[in-house]
Amino acid sequence: MSGFTIALRYVKRSPYQALAAISIMTLTFFVAGLIFLVGLTSSTILTYFESRPQITAFFSDNKTTEQIADLQNKLQSTGKVSMIKYISKEEALQIYKDQNAQDPILLEMVTADILPASIEVSATDAKDLSFLADILDTEEGVEDVVYQKDVIDSLISWTSAIRTIGLMLFVFLAVVSLLIILTVTGIRIALRKEEIEILRLVGASGWYIKSPFLMEGMIYGVLGGFISWIVIYILILYATPFLKPIFTGLPITLPPPLIIMLLFLLGNSLGGGLLGVIGSFIAVKRYLK
Repeated sequence: MSGFTIALRYVKRSPYQALAAISIMTLTFFVAGLIFLVGLTSSTILTYFESRPQITAFFSDNKTTEQIADLQNKLQSTGKVSMIKYISKEEALQIYKDQNAQDPILLEMVTADILPASIEVSATDAKDLSFLADILDTEEGVEDVVYQKDVIDSLISWTSAIRTIGLMLFVFLAVVSLLIILTVTGIRIALRKEEIEILRLVGASGWYIKSPFLMEGMIYGVLGGFISWIVIYILILYATPFLKPIFTGLPITLPPPLIIMLLFLLGNSLGGGLLGVIGSFIAVKRYLK
């Protein structure tokens, strides 16, 4: 009889212990899965905003193109700029026309002369926006500097908080899961102490004796990871109609592509199985000598 078959028999004989172990594993990887998805979404949104022009500086009419070029070189020399785009008065007028194409009255009132030239700047890291904005603020001939400080700062804080709190919560639940697996496996070993001694007397190998306990831990972990994945997927499908309007215009696909969810399932199951095996291994090393 294989170790896996024996492990399944152990699970069936003590369903309440198995339920407790699977439940805590499910909770652990449910929380881990939610943290991963929310963190991934936040990082995707932050990356999207980082790839857009994040700072716009408007120039006075007496700012020459040579001075603007010097300013661009000054910004590039910081090593914190990923993209700079110069927008002339004529280009600004064309942008204005495109944005107000449905309102002819507004188009008649505006000419290139009254629109300022500007530059759009993207930072390599959102944390450098304030530094670049300060350079532009102190530049002579810059009338106004506009950048998405509140949005970017909120996203950075949100993403950092999710990662920190999520990691702490996952570590806590993972430790609890290990303790429960260790306890359940320890009880299993104690209940089968005589059976184990008989197996040793008849010459059973150490692996044959230990493998069912390791397999049992793996079963708990894999089932916990799988169940948590099902719950998360159902929640995503249910929440998609409510979340789609919020993420309109952002590179977020809802519901996620099936291949992404299958990879997520694989990661959840492997992680659960590994955690279960580790818990059982610690118990075997401690109680089965």
